Amino acid sequence: MVISPTKPTRSQLIEEYTQRLESGQALLQDSPQNLIEVIGVLKSYGIVLDAYSVNLCYIANTQFLKLFPFFKYFNGEINPKKFLRNIWHDRINYEYAEYCMKSMMWHGGGGLDAYLDTPEYRAIAYKVIKAKFKYNPLMLGLHKLFPDFLPELLRQMCYYSGLGQFWRVMSDIFIDLSDRYDRGEIKSIPDVVQHILDGLVKDAARPIIYKVTIRGEEYEIIPQSMGITFLMDTGVPYVEAIFFRGTPFHGTISYNAQAYQIPYDQGAFGYGALYADPLPIGGAGIPPTLLMQDMRHFIPDYLMDIYRHNIRGEGDLRIQICQSFQKSMFCVTTAAVKGLAPHPLDTTDPEQQAANRNYLKGWLTRLFDSQMITVNQN
Repeated sequence: MVISPTKPTRSQLIEEYTQRLESGQALLQDSPQNLIEVIGVLKSYGIVLDAYSVNLCYIANTQFLKLFPFFKYFNGEINPKKFLRNIWHDRINYEYAEYCMKSMMWHGGGGLDAYLDTPEYRAIAYKVIKAKFKYNPLMLGLHKLFPDFLPELLRQMCYYSGLGQFWRVMSDIFIDLSDRYDRGEIKSIPDVVQHILDGLVKDAARPIIYKVTIRGEEYEIIPQSMGITFLMDTGVPYVEAIFFRGTPFHGTISYNAQAYQIPYDQGAFGYGALYADPLPIGGAGIPPTLLMQDMRHFIPDYLMDIYRHNIRGEGDLRIQICQSFQKSMFCVTTAAVKGLAPHPLDTTDPEQQAANRNYLKGWLTRLFDSQMITVNQN
């Protein structure tokens, strides 16, 4: 008679992952396969984020307060060839970048969100609106009738700019990671985590500012004096909104209020990148499909060879990319968790160790229902 091993309990698994983090490991198991997947997919992601960042900042700087920005995806290069490529959808899917921006704006959190609810922002917004439509009585009349409409549109532009600036830093971190791997400097998953953590710490206090120019005059919509910074005011809210909460994908869950399939409380949402099932990728109404489609163009050869030798080859390429991408996001999450810890995780002080344990168990309790266990079984 063969006795099957007892399946670990929830508390045992949380304890296991807590010890893993305390010992310098990551949420993702260290293995040669995982390392290749993470490095390869982050190289591709870094290239895509560069394009997303450029477009988001272009929209924020040149398309603000336009009711119908038809050419917002052109980055200022409007010509027949590019127009036909856009019509044919032969381009980067900037819609995914906007999906992330809108999710981040909807969930809120952080200093950027708090600033946009202040009288200071509203005063600046009114000033910009007045300057923008100085010779347009129709728009000024619209603003008088609906005084919240244009400030809200400008608020959205602040998120375009904020996310664009955040992704600018992350793109550089991921491209540099790939270059260091090629030079033989990155040899393990903990090395990946440390590289990302160092990048986050380096730019943690980087100011997030947003300026627009109207008829030659510059207006500061997010002034540097507001103290909005890269890590706490855009990075942490981004992780919360995109990694954890997200939004329910159309076609996978009922939006019918009577079905009660979507939590009433936004804080209870668990549809983010760390929780999503990769299998629906490629279906209609699944926003990450756009990201996987973009990344497939830039997957390095060494990772593409691995995908081709899997059972389905390139038949489920987007799903394979999504699985690798999800692994990489657990590395980014590990870096964020380490960076935000109350004390260094390798501390020998008993009180600091106890504080760290409570902190880590809080994170791991929340992550337990994510794909954390699954990615370590693949």
